[in-house]
Amino acid sequence: MFRRTSTLARGALLAAAVVITPITALGAAAAPQEGTAADRAPAAAGGSRTVQDPKESGDPNTSERVRDVVFAIHGGAGTLRREDMTPELEREYRAKLTEAVRTGQRALADGESGVAAVEAAINVLEDSPLFNAGKGAVFTTDAENELDAAIMDGATLDTGAVTGVTHIRNPISLAREMMENSRHVLMSGEGAERFAQHRGMDLVTQDYFFTERRWESLMAAKGGESDFDFGETGTVGAVGIDGNGDLAAGTSTGGLTNKPVGRIGDSPIVGAGTYAKNGNIAASATGTGELFIREAVTHTISAQVEYLGRSVSKAAGAAIDRTEVLGGDDTGGVIALDSRKNLAFTFNTSGMYRGYATADGEIVVKIFADE
Repeated sequence: MFRRTSTLARGALLAAAVVITPITALGAAAAPQEGTAADRAPAAAGGSRTVQDPKESGDPNTSERVRDVVFAIHGGAGTLRREDMTPELEREYRAKLTEAVRTGQRALADGESGVAAVEAAINVLEDSPLFNAGKGAVFTTDAENELDAAIMDGATLDTGAVTGVTHIRNPISLAREMMENSRHVLMSGEGAERFAQHRGMDLVTQDYFFTERRWESLMAAKGGESDFDFGETGTVGAVGIDGNGDLAAGTSTGGLTNKPVGRIGDSPIVGAGTYAKNGNIAASATGTGELFIREAVTHTISAQVEYLGRSVSKAAGAAIDRTEVLGGDDTGGVIALDSRKNLAFTFNTSGMYRGYATADGEIVVKIFADE
């Protein structure tokens, strides 16, 4: 297997330095098809598809719902403030988010499946050093990069996931390869990479993932301490609905800066960071993975829509609220798209990289909570 060539730098660094929540606990059961009439209604001519959900007193969450959406992405939720971002960097982020949304939208317009659109859009984000996935992945405490990803087909519930891979340029593509050409759902590390080689995928050295920005983040996180950064941003995800009405979702991440070797978050865990089921929702999460695993966030959203008749926006809000009960404020966010093309963005952080495309071709990207 490949090893990092910068052993001197790595050596210097090392020298220096599932709880299951019953549906009833989410709140009283809503009336059947809660919110459905409004969600089904088409946007008025010249009117806005976007509705900013009202907040309850003291509720810090940002919840936005959009109608008539066919594709959406996120690039991570976390501490994102205008004063911390130069205009040039903000333009870079918005351009890359737009490129990813357009890539997914075009795939769907060309008649490709939702799964193919999700993979294509996430590839764009994985190939960019801006996001904590693929090329821009963060470092573990041992100064290496361990990547996770999952993809799910809502029509069949087929799923592929990989975790702890260290030489895969596009983990979401390996996850899809596993879903479509393996009996298995989740593989890790060396075994996943052997499967990749068997399927003819090229491996890269660890040096491919090196970026100065992520290295500096590791140095800052070390700071003489062993804690890792729960405020990490940059996990990427996508959801879509294709011409057949089939839902799909995918998520890819490098995890947390300075994370322990072998740590696994929610992204590759079906029902935690990634979930899709036709007739219900497709969802991808971003945030403190341990909390999202314990609350099975994306499956919880699907279950509320299926069994309580909740709108996707209310279901997503309730799921994020539950992570706050466990972990306090700033736990993360989720994007969720239902079978009627209603999209919810919900997060309790100061921002989330996000974007969507509507059925008539409109593309919108946002970063900050107040947009």
